[in-house]
Amino acid sequence: MAGEEDAVKPIIKKVKKVEGGGHHGGAWKVAYADFTTAMMAFFMLLWLLNVAPPETLAGLADYFSPTTAAVSGRSGVDAINPPSEDSMGSNPSPAVLISQPGPPQTGQTSGDNDGADAEGGGDPDLRDIIEAANRIREQEDLSFEQMQEQLRLAIQQSPTLSDLSDQLIMEITEDGMKIQLIDKDQRAMFRQGTDELYNYARDMLIEIGASIQDLPNRITIQGHTDGGNFTGTQGSSNWELSADRANSARRVLDDSGVTGDRFFEVIGKAGTDPLYPDNPTRSENRRITVLILREAPVVPPNLTGGN
Repeated sequence: MAGEEDAVKPIIKKVKKVEGGGHHGGAWKVAYADFTTAMMAFFMLLWLLNVAPPETLAGLADYFSPTTAAVSGRSGVDAINPPSEDSMGSNPSPAVLISQPGPPQTGQTSGDNDGADAEGGGDPDLRDIIEAANRIREQEDLSFEQMQEQLRLAIQQSPTLSDLSDQLIMEITEDGMKIQLIDKDQRAMFRQGTDELYNYARDMLIEIGASIQDLPNRITIQGHTDGGNFTGTQGSSNWELSADRANSARRVLDDSGVTGDRFFEVIGKAGTDPLYPDNPTRSENRRITVLILREAPVVPPNLTGGN
């Protein structure tokens, strides 16, 4: 009996009962993870657009909606960030620009403008003005040099003026042709304290007038005194004296053939512009300056706002 009981043993099976109504699988978690990843990428894109410089944004806009197609073998990233000179090497590939068709234009086309800008480096009207100014300047310099030689020769050949050549200073400046008649010790151009010219100074101005009367340029005349104190009749000062002397020189030039419409300014500068600033009382600071002005080219109204 004992052996039979040991041989037969009962088998007990436990069955777990599963109740319905719970969640089935984890597929929703995958979808939720994809959604949050996409949202994170979207907000990251918004942040990058917010901090990007305008040049990068313009490159992005042109990449996705191009106004011109660049045929250069570069990728879209290179179009936004062009390669450096080092990466391009010494012989970069040329880029061919293809413009989209647009509305018809009148006058000069954009391609013509681009070619003109590349050749001349600016607006065609502005280039014309620069070229005209250069031509006028060359012609004026030539006229000034000829006038210098003519005046110098006339003074050297004059028996009364040949000894006064050291009182005549001529130079070509940015403003024009400057002629200066200066005083020397014991040989002044004006009688002391007056605007009355000595005869030799008058003859010198007559020669200057004969040399410049055929030029079309306008003329500025400046009177200068030294830095010493001066009190004339009725309380006049160096200001009145220098202005009167400049006007006296103008009258001589007018009488010698220079037409009145060419006189642009007659100025008295007293002792404010000495020829020798370190020694304002030197006699050479007392002088008459005749400036033949350069003529500026005419500027078209479209470059000056109509003024």
